Amino acid sequence: MQFNVGIIGATGYIGTPYRKEIRDAADDATIVALCARRRDRLRAAAAEDQADFFSDDWRDVVDHPDVNFVIVATPDAFHYEPVMACAAQRKHILCEKPIGVNSQQAYEMWTAYRDTGLGHFVPYWTRYVAVFRRAREIVAAGTLGNIQAVIYRWQNPRPTAIPFTWRDDASLSAAGSIADVGSHAYDTIRWIIGQEARRVLTHADVISPAKPDLGAIDLNEALDWGKAHEASDSPRTRQGTAYDYASIAWEFTNGAVGALILSHAPVLRKGLASELELHGTEASLGVDRINGRLSLARTGQDMEVENVPPSQFGSRFANFVFPAIRAQQTGNALEYPGLEDGWRVQIFTDAAALSAQRETWVELSELDAQQG
Repeated sequence: MQFNVGIIGATGYIGTPYRKEIRDAADDATIVALCARRRDRLRAAAAEDQADFFSDDWRDVVDHPDVNFVIVATPDAFHYEPVMACAAQRKHILCEKPIGVNSQQAYEMWTAYRDTGLGHFVPYWTRYVAVFRRAREIVAAGTLGNIQAVIYRWQNPRPTAIPFTWRDDASLSAAGSIADVGSHAYDTIRWIIGQEARRVLTHADVISPAKPDLGAIDLNEALDWGKAHEASDSPRTRQGTAYDYASIAWEFTNGAVGALILSHAPVLRKGLASELELHGTEASLGVDRINGRLSLARTGQDMEVENVPPSQFGSRFANFVFPAIRAQQTGNALEYPGLEDGWRVQIFTDAAALSAQRETWVELSELDAQQG
C-alpha cells in the first residue's frame, strides 16, 4: 500500500520534522496535501514537499480524494473534529497526543476507529527508545520480581525567557505538562510493567513566571527567541494558565505505588538522577535515558551497570508508523501505540488533572465507567 499523506498542522514544531521523515520514506509515501494557519510557511512547505495542494482549512485535506492517510499535528483542542471526520471518510490516521482535550473525546475517537479496519497510530515515541525497550525486557524476564514501586521524573526544562505559546494556554492545552510529557511517561510505564494505574493524587501548578508575549508563534520560534534573549527584552508578558509542574502519587492495579514528577519549568533541570526507577521484590532498576544507562541493584550485591547503544530512529514513519498501519490492515500481530492507548492514557491524565482540582485521590475507574 502506498500512503498518500495529508498533514494538518504541517509547518509547526511537530509537523515540520514529520514532513522530512515522510520525504525520506519516498518508497512508502507521497505528501499530497498540507494544512497550516500561516500561508507564507504553507506555500514554502508545499514547494519543499512537492505537494500540489495546500489550504488553511483542515476539511480540505480530509476531503481530498487522493489522501488516504492523515496526520493530525495541531494543538490539543483541534484534534477531535479532524479525527472523527477521517473516520467518516475512511482515512488512516496518526494523531498527536494527547488525542483529545479529555478522555470522553478520546473514547469517541477510539470507538470511531475500533471496528473499521482502518489504521491508527499515536506517537508515543518513548516506546521505541532503546534503553526503555531493554528495561522492558528485564522486567518481562522476571529479574525484578514483582514490581512494588515506580518513581518517574520527566523534567523537560524550557529556556527561562521562552515566550508564551499555545502550550501555556489552558484553553488549547489538554492539561499542560500533565498531558504533554505526562502522557509519554504514563504510556511508557504501562507498557513496561503491563499495569494500569488504579488511582492518583496530584499537586499541580504554574510555577514559571509570566512569559514574553510575542503573539501566535510556534514552539520552535519560542525556543529560538528564548535562547537569544532575556525576558526583559519583551515589552509584554503573559502568565501561563496550563500546568507546567505536577507531582502525582500513583497506585497501580497490582498494588505498586510511587510518584511521577512532571515539569516544563526552567528551574527543574534534568540529568541529575535516573529518570525512571522500578523497584521489585528481587531487584531495582534505574533507567537513565540521557546517558543510555541501566543500573540494576540486588540486595547484598554490587551494582550492575549496562550501557545501551543510543536509538537510531531514522525515519520513524518508514520504521514504525507505516508498518503498523499495514499490519492493522492485514490483521497481522504487531505491537504499536494506537487510539486505544491514547484513550487509556487520557483517562490517567484526566484523573491526574481532576485530582489537582479536587485536592483528593481520584480513581481512574470513575472516568472509565463513564465511557465504557
